[in-house]
Amino acid sequence: MTTTPTAPAPAPSFGLTPEHEELRRTVEEFAHDVIAPAIGDLYERHAFPYEIVREMGRMGLFGLPFPEEYGGMGGDYLALCLALEELARVDSSVAITLEAAVSLGAMPLFRYGTEEQKRRWLPALCRGEALGAFGLTEPEAGSDAGGTRTTAVRDGDTWVINGTKCFITNSGTDITSLITVTAVTSPGRISTLVVPAGTPGLTVAPAYSKVGWNSSDTHELSFADVRVPADHLLGEEGRGYAQFLHILDEGRIAIAALSTGLAQGCLDESLAYARTRSAFGRPIGANQAIQFKLADMAARAHTARTTWRDAAARLAAGAPFKQQAAIAKLHASDVAVTNAREATQIHGGYGFMNEYPVARMWRDAKILEIGEGTSEVQRMLIARALGLSDL
Repeated sequence: MTTTPTAPAPAPSFGLTPEHEELRRTVEEFAHDVIAPAIGDLYERHAFPYEIVREMGRMGLFGLPFPEEYGGMGGDYLALCLALEELARVDSSVAITLEAAVSLGAMPLFRYGTEEQKRRWLPALCRGEALGAFGLTEPEAGSDAGGTRTTAVRDGDTWVINGTKCFITNSGTDITSLITVTAVTSPGRISTLVVPAGTPGLTVAPAYSKVGWNSSDTHELSFADVRVPADHLLGEEGRGYAQFLHILDEGRIAIAALSTGLAQGCLDESLAYARTRSAFGRPIGANQAIQFKLADMAARAHTARTTWRDAAARLAAGAPFKQQAAIAKLHASDVAVTNAREATQIHGGYGFMNEYPVARMWRDAKILEIGEGTSEVQRMLIARALGLSDL
């Protein structure tokens, strides 16, 4: 079977406005001046960075893509992703805290909530005074999220929720205010419900012992006859599956930006090390083998940045972006893992010591190929966009 090729739509420009560039510089300085001196100790203690989060809230980072009427900054998704890239150049735990709070915690409310729901919950989330979480993944339903087993049964004016969610970011902090939960509300139909933190029957398990992202908050959640009012249904009943697919499409751009930041951070640290570390009487950066590694790292970070900015520009312009988001997430996460490995190699034995940022980056990189859609899922989405699923 052959198909008639169609001309691709012109790509929107993704050059930065002066406002975008000012934001990028501001977050870059914040990451260098505030996060970098503190994060090593927090990371080793597996401590959540409450003071850093408070300062990010005061800067308006949690409200970047939301309208001012809900307490936001009136920006766009590109602004959020610029902030994520600059944060991840220094630390991914802080970056994923912002990413999950905005694109997974608050964005479903903004996209699908009623006016009353938005005005009730969004202002505190936009100020960073409260964090939202997204309860999607389950022990038996990860990439196959359509296999959700958590249930929600209507009982008069309430929904009764039972089930388990796992790997939920921002779900157990002192400032977590709500979890948006996907649940089966009738056979074959998944809906989305807002569950406030502290609701009776909601149990937050102890924090996971993780390989990386040690200063981010991640828990398993269990729901045992958790009752929430009927008006906590988010959007139309039975549309939860479609809702979270769209939310994840947007979130993949954000994860691609975060991945790019980690890749750039690996290059930043390796350049500094190559200029100051001497072996055999000269800086190791004078050796062509090291120069080529650094050149390849720079090329990878650049191409990753290009992919996520293209996807973000398409999203902002209202153009189709699903395929470009999958490409960005697939490529940038691969780049992050590769640059982290090469940075560790350049640092030699010191790259295996936790006092060096590249050791933290190496530990943080792998999850980027898994979270918010594995690399295998991204390839499935890209192949589907190419029409191969119809063969």
